[in-house]
Amino acid sequence: MMNARKTSTFQIDGMSCASCVARVEKALLAVPDITKAAVNLANETVQVSYNDPVTDLIVVQALSDAGYPAAFEEVTLDIENMSCASCVGRVEKALKAGAGVLDASVNLAGETALVRYAAGVTTPDKIAGIATQAGYPAKAEMHDYADKTDRKVQEIARLGRLTLLAAILALPVFAIEMGSHIFPGLHGFIHNTIGMQNSRLLQFVLTTAVLFGPGLQFYTKGFPALVRGAPDMNSLVALGTSAAYGFSLVATFAPDLLPRGTANVYYEAAAVIVVLILLGRFLEARAKGRTGQAIRKLVGLQPRAAYVEREGKTTELAIQDIVKGDIIHVRPGEKIAVDGTVLNGASYVDESMISGEPVPVEKTKGTHVVGGTVNGTGAITFRATKVGSDTMLAQIIKMVEQAQGTKLPIQGLVDKITAWFVPAVLVAALVTVLVWLILGPEPALGFALVAGVSVLIIACPCAMGLATPTSIMVGTGRAAEMGVLFRKGQALQLLQEATIVAVDKTGTLTEGRPELTDLIVANGFDPDDVLRLVAGVEAISEHPIAAAILRAAKVKGIDIPDIQNFTSQTGYGVQATVNGKTVLIGADRFMAREKVALGSLGASGTDLGQSGKTPLYAAIDGQVAAVIAVSDPIKETTPAAIAALHALGLKVAMITGDNQGTADVIAKKLGIDHVVAEVLPEGKVATLDALRADGAILAFVGDGINDAPALAVADVGIAIGTGTDVAIEAADVVLMSGDLKGVVNAFDISQRTMRNIHQNLFWAFGYNTLLIPVAAGVFYPLSGMMLSPVLAAGAMALSSVFVLTNALRLRWVKPVL
Repeated sequence: MMNARKTSTFQIDGMSCASCVARVEKALLAVPDITKAAVNLANETVQVSYNDPVTDLIVVQALSDAGYPAAFEEVTLDIENMSCASCVGRVEKALKAGAGVLDASVNLAGETALVRYAAGVTTPDKIAGIATQAGYPAKAEMHDYADKTDRKVQEIARLGRLTLLAAILALPVFAIEMGSHIFPGLHGFIHNTIGMQNSRLLQFVLTTAVLFGPGLQFYTKGFPALVRGAPDMNSLVALGTSAAYGFSLVATFAPDLLPRGTANVYYEAAAVIVVLILLGRFLEARAKGRTGQAIRKLVGLQPRAAYVEREGKTTELAIQDIVKGDIIHVRPGEKIAVDGTVLNGASYVDESMISGEPVPVEKTKGTHVVGGTVNGTGAITFRATKVGSDTMLAQIIKMVEQAQGTKLPIQGLVDKITAWFVPAVLVAALVTVLVWLILGPEPALGFALVAGVSVLIIACPCAMGLATPTSIMVGTGRAAEMGVLFRKGQALQLLQEATIVAVDKTGTLTEGRPELTDLIVANGFDPDDVLRLVAGVEAISEHPIAAAILRAAKVKGIDIPDIQNFTSQTGYGVQATVNGKTVLIGADRFMAREKVALGSLGASGTDLGQSGKTPLYAAIDGQVAAVIAVSDPIKETTPAAIAALHALGLKVAMITGDNQGTADVIAKKLGIDHVVAEVLPEGKVATLDALRADGAILAFVGDGINDAPALAVADVGIAIGTGTDVAIEAADVVLMSGDLKGVVNAFDISQRTMRNIHQNLFWAFGYNTLLIPVAAGVFYPLSGMMLSPVLAAGAMALSSVFVLTNALRLRWVKPVL
């Protein structure tokens, strides 16, 4: 048998028995060019040997298709030496070619790469080694944010020192060569004092110090990249300044080698180009540092220590030493260290940094507290339920990081263009030089040099590479500060494309805490007796309406009886035996299905529904006994939120299990555009499909377990943060607040961020499209003007700074509501 090209070991989820082993091996061996598949059930791995064209991704897909998905892990790499969009493409290409790597997304603004890989096939250190080998030193991020911030500060300080030193050295060169434009007699003065040759020697010494001191990084990075056939922005700078410097060397030390009249020096161009590009990098680094400010703010919320009670003794422990089950004491004004449940004490806690809600929340025995929030004037003791990476704050940080590392669909076109941009600039510079040498006036060589260097220097792939990720970083960070978490970065683009917002009524538009308002009994039935039987059945149910009925029974002091044979009919109602009687409780459709005649109570239920209440019917031993009405108050913020969504150009649809009459009353009161009533939980997905039948992009807002399928199938699923974990896991966007204000803010920040991205892309592409021809000298025949390489360097440096500064405007976006 032919030797396999590669053997990899994958971790697998879902295997439970020997038959699973056989199915996994059979599924893998069915793929052409997989030569061996050996499953180990004990450690849930499979060793796969295969030849070209099979890849790790094909193996993973085969496992997924067989129903035994490979386990995935993610790692964030900190990457150095990336200077432009071309670097991004090369790093991504190298990483994606690595063993076990399934996807890689590089963020130039954050100088990071988010890598998704098959667990067991490779490790974070090996993946970092791939980027390092490609010429971009990398290491796996260990989430030491303080260290990362310190490194950023040190990098900014280093660039500042290099820029200052380069400027001090270059200033005399610039003054000697260009000063005569300001002071006409300066050239004569230099000629009559130190002499022109000595002037050139002085410029040579100072320029050499600039190029091989502060500017050395451009050559140590740019020329190796050029040799590898992967030129980047450093290559453009290295070639441009080397051309100007090399020509000046010949003009200084061997002028006879040049055509008569062309032995001019361009030291000031080489020196000032380095100064301006270093200045641009310095300003860029400072701006980049501010793009990640939201993450640093979130990290800064976490206290470093807490008072922990163990074995009756209270001591101060570092936060990383706190374990689940520890009892933690919180004094007035202190930060809460981790998530937990209050054991005793009472206080109000400021949760605005997590939820965006400004009003402090009351905390008493049994309530939940969140790490990173600030205690008020009371003292509380709580038991830690989630610590370390499991806390809500850690999960929020992780969500924001993942969203910031995601590439939007719009980035695909940018990546395709930047992949060939630098080589195209090199070709354009070469063509420019040849055209000037062939067609240019005397001294053609001087004109060709100036134009060629200007083309190399003015081209700015940085602006194109930074246009999208900087806006994403700042936009998602600001969204997090407003209590809007983008779990999936693509939602940022899709949300602003949505035209319909479908909203689940209960718990989203309403408080989700209905109260019993009416109990109308049929002839021959006692209201308290009916309520006692109904409350007995509902005591087992977890539905909000059941809780309302139980509260009403307890207010009246009614004893709750024991029941037997309880069953729940999802979307219809519940049924049980109480004191030997069969009790049915549910909507009119449940009564119709069970063939229970409603009689005059049907009209009463219709009237209640038309008044905005939710009617339910109770039947005892096959006979209708009562109509029960509950009302779920509309949240105070809902009307303003609906109006704001309309103002953003969106249509609002309400999906509810209530009868049509009740739904219509609520919709009319709120100004909702479209109502879909009497929808069973399993019917929500079909309802969403019907709403977007004309190709509209749809967002769905929900909070319950039964909303999870709809959240997953919507173009953008938005989960209310007060909802269930299942709903949050299925969503694309999570709102930390419990109302629709967060939905409005999510749409607003999405629209603003995408508008910002379009502005950046327009600038980046417009800048390069317009100024490269100008640098090449297309206007010289008309005006006799040439663009100086020094001005080209200034324009290039400012283009990146413009993009970053524009993105940073998103930091000051205010919540709509």
